[in-house]
Amino acid sequence: MLAFSALVAGSFSLGAMAAPLIDPLALTVLRFLLAGALVGTAAFATTGIRRSALAAPWRYLILGALLATYFVLMFEGLKTAEPVSAAAVFTLTPLMAAGFGWLTLRQRLTARMGIALAIGAAGALWVIFRADLGKLLALHIGYGEVVYFAGCVAHALYAPLVRKLNRGEPAVVFTFGMMVAGWLLLALLGAPATLATDWPALPAIVWITLVYTAVFASAATFVLLQYATLRLPAAKVMAYTYLVPSWVILWEIALGKGTPPALVLVGVALSVTALALLLKDED
Repeated sequence: MLAFSALVAGSFSLGAMAAPLIDPLALTVLRFLLAGALVGTAAFATTGIRRSALAAPWRYLILGALLATYFVLMFEGLKTAEPVSAAAVFTLTPLMAAGFGWLTLRQRLTARMGIALAIGAAGALWVIFRADLGKLLALHIGYGEVVYFAGCVAHALYAPLVRKLNRGEPAVVFTFGMMVAGWLLLALLGAPATLATDWPALPAIVWITLVYTAVFASAATFVLLQYATLRLPAAKVMAYTYLVPSWVILWEIALGKGTPPALVLVGVALSVTALALLLKDED
């Protein structure tokens, strides 16, 4: 999950640069196709795909729809939302994952985990409102953040459902099934946008973002997330998302975008504190 948070962070900085240049549906169609090909190759080369993995294909459709929704809304939101602000929205997923974990798996939330999630949520809100108490009191939230939040709801539900719907399939096989199903749904819904896109004329940053998000922020992170969700409670798995804003800040600095205001870093510090609390083993 530490690797997951580092890889995911890059998609915010690169995605914000590419999002205004291509339709989110078209980008996600190609992203799922490339990532699915990579994961499928890994599945056939390692564990293989047994006939039992094809049972109840509706499981893959549900999970694929959730992840497709998340990625499409992420790129739509990044058209207007700042990368660090969007990453802060992403850190609200552990709180939502905890709720969905209770609804789907009856995973209970301890007092310390509840406090940690509250601290993390407070840190996320601090960053989302850019340390401006006036905006917080007025509930002035940008359009991009609202759109991306809807995608994060889908992502938070995905985490506990992986554990509930998995029937012993290896993580790489289960991921491949989900990506195939997600791509089929995206290909149907995104056909007009995909056909209307002038692919050869797209700037280099779009292709860089596509390759990065497909290989590192999709194929790799999907397998990492599947592996973790089969071994950890949903809330603890998503706790690592609290590191994403910190990673995004480093990405932004590396890309020459500068640093956020010092007060915003207070929210990042709260998120890291929440992570430390969530990772402490329960007695």
